[in-house]
Amino acid sequence: MSMLREEITIDVLNQRGGEYLPGYLGIEMVELTENTLRSRMTVKKLHFAPNNFLHAASIVALADTTCGYATMAHLPKGAQSFTTIELKSNHLGTVMEGGIACIATGQHLGRNTQVWDAVVTNEANGKKIALFRCTQMILWPKA
Repeated sequence: MSMLREEITIDVLNQRGGEYLPGYLGIEMVELTENTLRSRMTVKKLHFAPNNFLHAASIVALADTTCGYATMAHLPKGAQSFTTIELKSNHLGTVMEGGIACIATGQHLGRNTQVWDAVVTNEANGKKIALFRCTQMILWPKA
């Protein structure tokens, strides 16, 4: 049985970022399938820390947005929304130019929680630059 919500498309997800942080950072969703969402972000100066390395928060923003949008696309029927209750990120490398890509994969898609893993890579060569995991709490309408 598919958990993927038909009304959530790549276009809907990309429009949702708009004037919010994902839109400002240039985060772009590229492929949505059952249990998976792929995204990317072109690296610009605004993504760097003053030490001229890619800021960890930029990587986390890409991973967290991708996992969050994946959660939205996989909400159980009748659920109202979700919120992140925990996240962890391990940083393995950086990029100095080009783009970074992310693939989020659902590990647990339950009624009350979802757990998503994401791998962030250098878009040019596929080298891993971060491993990310988050837990989402599913929000239900109040009775």
